[in-house]
Amino acid sequence: MAGEFVLKKHGIDPHKDLNLIQNVDFANIAPAFASGTGEFVQLFEPIASVFEKEGKGYIVASFGTESGHIPYTTFMTKQSFIKENKDTVEKFAKAIYKAQQWVDSHSAKETAEVIKGFFENTELDLIETVVDRYKSQGSFATDPILDNEEWDNLQDIMEEAGELPKRVDYKTLVNTDIAESVMKK
Repeated sequence: MAGEFVLKKHGIDPHKDLNLIQNVDFANIAPAFASGTGEFVQLFEPIASVFEKEGKGYIVASFGTESGHIPYTTFMTKQSFIKENKDTVEKFAKAIYKAQQWVDSHSAKETAEVIKGFFENTELDLIETVVDRYKSQGSFATDPILDNEEWDNLQDIMEEAGELPKRVDYKTLVNTDIAESVMKK
């Protein structure tokens, strides 16, 4: 949806102006492109940088930058779980915030060294490049707050894609009380 949103933002109708291939299983998108399917592909990191390094393609734009801030990864729970396990939820939010602050205050190299175990088959210098790119683009959240602007942007993207039958007010689904409390401590 974010990819289509960005294309439309730049005057490209993804369903009329190009042959958009959407029937490739997520796990097979990168191999399909590498084997010659399509002229452009939307890839996640570090695969995009690996492809560029191997000469299989070139990074030409960032949908993350072009789409604006959206809550790409969120953690959700039920109101009843919060009520029954408030300490656990607070500890989780505190850990997320602490990690966000750590990444924000440390270099791409330091961050790459810490996370390299999650990318076993990727060279450290490439992980550092990706982290640096994400940091410079503002792709990493620096706090656990899903703000109103991000919420509205996500709904704009979903609405544009025809996937949102009805907009939902921010206050109806978003509760930042615990995140705000964690940030004050």
